[in-house]
Amino acid sequence: MIFRQHKAAFRKLKGISQGNLCKSVRTLGDIIGKYERNEVKPPIVVASKIAYILEVSLDYLLGMISLELDKKTLKLLHDIKKLLETDKYNISYTIDGLIKAAKINAL
Repeated sequence: MIFRQHKAAFRKLKGISQGNLCKSVRTLGDIIGKYERNEVKPPIVVASKIAYILEVSLDYLLGMISLELDKKTLKLLHDIKKLLETDKYNISYTIDGLIKAAKINAL
């Protein structure tokens, strides 16, 4: 159920038709429509290709996580992960402060 909802939403957001997605993942017929109607479950290889084409994680597409991060945010997180612990702390402290300020300004 989750796969169907997420995939259809991202496919439409990206402006990709069912037919074009079908061609991109090299499947036949109206199989994408069947996935979206929850008539058939896609094999993991096909689900992975769909996630790649739609630029979302397979975990998010399958409903295993509720937050999908864009590529820019993921790159920032990967860059932060490589830093020293003190630098990570300073970045976290700064971000926390900015979030608190934004929440106060929103009131």
